Amino acid sequence: MAVFAPRLLALPTPDHAVRALLRVAVDSRGIAEMVPKMRTLCIELPQLECRQANILKQEMLSLGGDAAVARGAVACSIDSTDCILIGTAKQFARLCRKLSAQPFGLAALSGELESLLTRVITVPAAWKTSRRTLSLQRPLIMGILNLTPDSFSDGGRCNDPAQAIDKALQMEAEGADIIDIGGESTRPGAALISAEQELARIIPVIERLSAVLKCAISVDTWKSAVAEQALLAGAEIINDISGFNFDPEMAGLAAARGAGVVLMHTRGTPAKMQQDTAYDDLMLEITTSLRNSIERARTAGVSDGCIALDPGIGFGKDAAGNLELLRRLSELSCFGLPILIGTSRKSFIGKILNRPHTDDRLYGTAATAALSVAHGASILRVHDVRAMRDVADMTHAIMHS
Repeated sequence: MAVFAPRLLALPTPDHAVRALLRVAVDSRGIAEMVPKMRTLCIELPQLECRQANILKQEMLSLGGDAAVARGAVACSIDSTDCILIGTAKQFARLCRKLSAQPFGLAALSGELESLLTRVITVPAAWKTSRRTLSLQRPLIMGILNLTPDSFSDGGRCNDPAQAIDKALQMEAEGADIIDIGGESTRPGAALISAEQELARIIPVIERLSAVLKCAISVDTWKSAVAEQALLAGAEIINDISGFNFDPEMAGLAAARGAGVVLMHTRGTPAKMQQDTAYDDLMLEITTSLRNSIERARTAGVSDGCIALDPGIGFGKDAAGNLELLRRLSELSCFGLPILIGTSRKSFIGKILNRPHTDDRLYGTAATAALSVAHGASILRVHDVRAMRDVADMTHAIMHS
């Protein structure tokens, strides 16, 4: 059976639409005509046979939509073409019904498109952890508790367990739904540490906090040995920057414990991830990587209800890439899973606003947080809990009241 892998496109400006059409190699004479139409729903299909693309174009035109294909596709003078379907949700629903009777494998596309459209319009209602179900009726705030001497923003501020306990309780009082505890810095260029070092930093704090916190505890680690001990100590979420790619035992552990998981996109370890930030297609690589992480989790037995996704702001991405990701964040709604965004105080904000000190990036962070919620983020990972609680709740009220 053919697999089409339809992909949602978010094209916030005409320039983005033009770039998408150029990537497909649309005839230049058709670009100006198509761009205004692309303010509706756009779905990209990679590497179709020309006969498949031509049927799709004919059907979309008959429904009042359109389809962008490469030069030469209509005459079948090329081997294959990417295709961007352009239309309204109603037109796509009608297309799905018509495709069920089409040849060349297109009947299978009907089901894939229906599934994608359902995921896009269905907002996740909850996120399951090993100890509770977290409602997503409003955005969740994940407060950052770094127990490291070298994290980029607050390294060394909570090295003492008593300070860490006080900070966590303060964040909970300010509106945090989750406290994310990390014992290894993941800032760009950070060196790896042993599991023993990481455990020594975080386990005493998790044990004490699990007895007094009402909110959930997350452990920020990619090591299964660390995650296992953290879950036994009281954590209920594994926040894995590698998306289950660094440690082959992590997915099985998460499944066995029923933990909530955050699967993130990155390129390599923190020590090397900023050495390669060029992408042919940023969003395609992110969605492909996250899809692979989801499949790895599912194969191990992790339920979809336990999975949240993080596109990895600042992880293997330069400032321009981070901005592009935020503009097109809604493309990740194609998975139908909660989206976590972590922009808090990051260097791209400092670069754009000329704010070299991390403590001066509150308002820049607030702008990214508001935009993220408006574009579908369900969880914000932040340093400044009280301020971002207000930002998230106000943005959510604007978008959904």
